[in-house]
Amino acid sequence: MELIDGKKIAEEIKREIARKSAEIIDAEQTPPHLAAILVGNDPASETYIASKEKACRAVGFTSSVYRYPAEISEQQLLEAVDFLNNDEEVHGFIVQLPLPRHIDANKVIERINPAKDVDGFHPVNVGRLALGLPSYVPATPAGIVLLLEKYGIETEGKHCVVLGRSNIVGTPVSLLMSRKAVPGNCTVTLCHSKTTNLAEITRQADILIAAIGQPGFVTGDMVKEGVVVVDVGIHRIEDNSEKGYHITGDVDFKSVAPKSSYITPVPGGVGLMTIVSLLLNTLKAYNREIYS
Repeated sequence: MELIDGKKIAEEIKREIARKSAEIIDAEQTPPHLAAILVGNDPASETYIASKEKACRAVGFTSSVYRYPAEISEQQLLEAVDFLNNDEEVHGFIVQLPLPRHIDANKVIERINPAKDVDGFHPVNVGRLALGLPSYVPATPAGIVLLLEKYGIETEGKHCVVLGRSNIVGTPVSLLMSRKAVPGNCTVTLCHSKTTNLAEITRQADILIAAIGQPGFVTGDMVKEGVVVVDVGIHRIEDNSEKGYHITGDVDFKSVAPKSSYITPVPGGVGLMTIVSLLLNTLKAYNREIYS
């Protein structure tokens, strides 16, 4: 069993991004600018945005955060999106989810200029991904594929089982793993809460991507020997330790790891790749690689 070290890979990629950013600055050009809209004060969202700002500083990007109260109206938020769409100094931006219940998240996402949609959530980018065209790929699925690529894990002809069908992870990663590319060329089964005989399907997986949102859901009896396991879940579980909690994923690491050929730890796996992928999308937006 080999651990897939997300921290190591993320640092390698950030060094390469920083090198490219330095070349831009040395040429006396404006560095890439990644902005974020944050509504309310959800703790998880605050943590993610803080990590984004830190990562931007580390690679020489400009970072800005537009903070709004949870009571902001939908129309006001749409106007904030329009402002960033029209700001030539901002190359890419995200609207941090979740949004308050009174705001239609789909309407907000659809308002984003696809050329600045570095989260890859706009229907135009999702459609381009489905068609195999150049697009901004959602950060977590992009990070998963990067990890598989960096570790040289064979995917062609393999059976990849994806647990979870969210628009943020499960569905886009199923598209990435099935498309004609490296990594890719898998036969993909996409499972969800209504799937019957789930354990029978997961035991057939050569590659198992768990993004089902339930701590410790995947256990050792649900996988076969030699499986590659990618754990997307991250859950804060209260305990009696000094910190008062521990972090775990969707996979019961203790029982699954001994049967795995490769496995991502939680923390230290996929999560660290998400922001790196966001930085890569921002660099693509800066260079106009997707939309000229």
